[in-house]
Amino acid sequence: QVQLAESGGGLVQAGGSLRLSCAASGPTSSIYVMGWFRQAPGKEREFVAAVTWSGRMPQYRDSVKGRFTILRDNAKNTVSLEMNSLKAEDTAVYYCAARRGSIVSVAPTLYDYWGQGTQVTVSS
Repeated sequence: QVQLAESGGGLVQAGGSLRLSCAASGPTSSIYVMGWFRQAPGKEREFVAAVTWSGRMPQYRDSVKGRFTILRDNAKNTVSLEMNSLKAEDTAVYYCAARRGSIVSVAPTLYDYWGQGTQVTVSS
């Protein structure tokens, strides 16, 4: 069973930066897409960014384009999310996710593996 472990969340002021990391362990050769979702209190889990095994053509939700960057290191079985110019509305629990399918999807139901989540709080 693939396991995902996130790290790097915390409290930051608006305009600041944070870097989230996710390490995958287990039969990682089955993973093709890795990405990040987030869930704010009282809201549904939403897609943030994802990337295929090649690392090319990452996809982002519109509200984070130009501010967030997803990077994948297959040699280390990690995916990171560099978050800059953070806003109060970015506050949420961020989850690392992975799927065996070859296509990036924004639907959380299509992801096979999930981390426990890490809290990101942006103070305004």
